[in-house]
Amino acid sequence: MWDLFLSAFITLFVVIDPPGCAPIYAGLVKGASRSQATAMAVRATGIATLILLIFALFGEDLLGALHIELNSFRIAGGIMLFVIAMDMVFEKRTQRREERADKIMGTPEVEDVSVFPMAMPMIAGPGSIATIMLLTSRAQGTEQTLVVLAAMAAVLVLTLAALVAAAPLMKLLGTRVEAVITRLLGVLLAALAAQYVIDGLKAVLAS
Repeated sequence: MWDLFLSAFITLFVVIDPPGCAPIYAGLVKGASRSQATAMAVRATGIATLILLIFALFGEDLLGALHIELNSFRIAGGIMLFVIAMDMVFEKRTQRREERADKIMGTPEVEDVSVFPMAMPMIAGPGSIATIMLLTSRAQGTEQTLVVLAAMAAVLVLTLAALVAAAPLMKLLGTRVEAVITRLLGVLLAALAAQYVIDGLKAVLAS
C-alpha cells in the first residue's frame, strides 16, 4: 500500500506541480490583501479537489457510458502526460501559464482568480484529471482506491500550502531553482507516462 501511495503521490505532484503554481498565483494576487489571497487559495484548492474527486469516483462510469475501454484511456492518458512532460522539460508549460496569468492581470474587472485560472485549468486541468482517472482505474478494491485518494489529498494540501506561501516561496526558490526542479520533474513524468502506455498496450495485446 505504501508503494501505491508513493507512486500516486509522485505522479500527481509532478502533474499538478505545486511549486510551479506558486509563482503564477503570486503574480495573480499581487494587488490583493493577505487575507484575500489566502481565501482565494483555499477556494481554488477546494474547487479543484471537488472536480478531481468527481472524476476519481465516477470517471470509470463516464468512460463506460461513452463506450471507451480503460486500456484505451490508459494509452491516451499516457500520451497526454508525456506531452505535458515534454512541455515541462522545455519550459513551454511555464511560459503558457505565465501568458494566461498576464491575460488575467490585464483585465482589471477580474478580481477572483480562484475558479479560473487557478482551480481549473492550473490545478484540476486535463493532465491531473486524466491522471486521477488512470490511478483509480488501476486501483483494485476500495482500500487501494482510498490510498490513491489519500495521495491526491496530500498533494492538494501541499498545493494549498504553496499558494498561501506563494510570495515568500518565490523569494526562497528563485526562478533558476524553480526551472531546474521543473525540468527534473518533467523527466520523471515522461518515464511514468511511458509506463502507462506500456501497461495499456500489454493489456490490449494480452486480450
